[in-house]
Amino acid sequence: MQAHELFRYLRMPELGDVRQYVRTLPTNTLMGFGAFAALTTYWYATRPKALKPPCDLAMQSVEVEGSEHARRSSLLKSDELLMYYYDDVRTVYDVFQRGLQVSNNGPCLGFRKPNQPYEWISYKEVADKAECVGSALLHRGFKPSHAQYIGIFSQNRPESLTFDVRKTDLSLVFCDKPDKAKLLLTSVEKGETPILNTIVIMDSFGVDLVERGKKCGVEVFSMREIEELGRAHRQKPMPPKPEDLAVICFTSGTTGNPKGAMITHQNIVSNASAFVKTTEVTEKINIGLLFFLQCVVLCHGARIGFFQGDIRLLMDDLKTLQPTVFPVVPRLLNRMFDKIFGQADTSLKRWLLEFASKRKEAELRSGIVRNNSFWDKVIFRKIQASLGGRVKLMVTGAAPVVCKCTDLLRRLLAAIEVLLYLIGHVGAPMPCNIIKLVDVQEMNYLAAKGEGEICIKGVNVFRGYLKDPEKTAEALDKDGWLHTGDIGKWLPNGTLKIIDRKKHIFKLAQGEYIAPEKIENVYLRCEAIAQAFVHGESLQAFLVGVVVPDPDTLHNWAKKKGFEGSYQELCRNKDVKKCILEDMVRIGKESGLKSFEQVKDIVLHTEMFSIENGLLTPTLKAKRPELRKYFQSQIDELYANAKM
Repeated sequence: MQAHELFRYLRMPELGDVRQYVRTLPTNTLMGFGAFAALTTYWYATRPKALKPPCDLAMQSVEVEGSEHARRSSLLKSDELLMYYYDDVRTVYDVFQRGLQVSNNGPCLGFRKPNQPYEWISYKEVADKAECVGSALLHRGFKPSHAQYIGIFSQNRPESLTFDVRKTDLSLVFCDKPDKAKLLLTSVEKGETPILNTIVIMDSFGVDLVERGKKCGVEVFSMREIEELGRAHRQKPMPPKPEDLAVICFTSGTTGNPKGAMITHQNIVSNASAFVKTTEVTEKINIGLLFFLQCVVLCHGARIGFFQGDIRLLMDDLKTLQPTVFPVVPRLLNRMFDKIFGQADTSLKRWLLEFASKRKEAELRSGIVRNNSFWDKVIFRKIQASLGGRVKLMVTGAAPVVCKCTDLLRRLLAAIEVLLYLIGHVGAPMPCNIIKLVDVQEMNYLAAKGEGEICIKGVNVFRGYLKDPEKTAEALDKDGWLHTGDIGKWLPNGTLKIIDRKKHIFKLAQGEYIAPEKIENVYLRCEAIAQAFVHGESLQAFLVGVVVPDPDTLHNWAKKKGFEGSYQELCRNKDVKKCILEDMVRIGKESGLKSFEQVKDIVLHTEMFSIENGLLTPTLKAKRPELRKYFQSQIDELYANAKM
């Protein structure tokens, strides 16, 4: 930055004292990078009063007395867990009623069409629509009972649709688009879901769907028709109790049939309340994540704006909406990080970005949370503007984020200290639960060493799996502890870090669950393959693999493909590797593997995995941690080559 540029920024009104200070500096200091250091020295000497985090960041959890070394949030004054934050909010129904009151009937839900401004529905309008839909269902004979469920088929996986409908005995399903309704009608026509008799479609649709439904005994309505029916037969709301079921959330079914997690109103409200407690450092930023994100937003009378549904238009939606809270998936954060550093295309720009980033980090660590500092105005304002310019909190989940990415983003966006809790770990126990670690001796994880399977107990823990006592017993023990299957490690500051999985299931960067053994068994059907090791990482978006070609079949297989040579020579041949990979993908498709379950690249290895070389157990099962360590350099190379 040249001296005249520096003084241009110093003309900002709020920098009057800084201008006085700069005038005392030597000219050569102003002309060099020393100006930044000098300004920083003054800025931090006169910085505003620190915004104190709600707990000591150096010790975010404490041990619960007499509980097998379980830990609770240090935000709690006793071992009594938090059930609710507001006395009058015990159910999701209460959540909305409070929002209706405190918002003074402000805007609630917003949507937009391409190149159009956001359109907003008020809290009273949302309440009216909800009561009309409820009245219509009551009029049509539906009971306000935990034994009768209503389905919402929007972004769910079509392949799990039939199972979910049958498991819950759904007679009514709401769909967002006509194509979803067609899938539902097909399952009825095949006799797979005979109980389903009503479909409500949110988008517009043709008369043909209504006629098709009549032929198989299914009534097809538009959302408008249901609202009008309810308005004509208005009934008094019948609020739920805290212990009533609110949602049955089905798993993705990666390792078998989907499981329906039964979640009560108390589960949701306690989770949301715990987040409010965690962020009560400021009344203006009380926002949660995922489903309970919306609950907390609505409880405080805030508005929710939905993007257009096209990821390519997301940045335009952000600029238009100007959100204060931005829930985001890790993959998008990582892309944002790459774009930010991609714009710093010279050594000078990169130095300035890193220098300013460190200055912001110093502010955050001293408790100052803002986005109007000198560095924000000089360096970060364009990036902040690309997100609407008002983001105060970014919340992410589903998969880990690259630490250097979150480090930079929290500095340039001045997100509240929630992100300070979550860098490099998953945080401390929420105020609504306690956490303990349990020995996993076969993997050498011992609770006495601060490592083990993560077990959670509290009012936010779900009730179990719908109509599946066996799976429920596997997850929830007799004392109410939820066994997550994740391996955790307590860090010195009382936070928890996930370091492994008890069962070999993991997530990719986009949040998709992977069961590698299932995929490996599919690939072993390939003629040329003797052994396969499928590897994925939660910071990567795809799988890679290590393949040991079959010494007994490789030569004949290769000859049919037009390749000659010894076993070693064939394994070094790049074209042979390419053909083996193509064969794997073909077999994978034929076996029903999804695109994210297919490996994108492989390395050929000539030595069999064995008990002797430590890569197999005595029962000939793969030692996955050992395989990962053994092939780490090849794995790193596969991922590196994919980015070139």
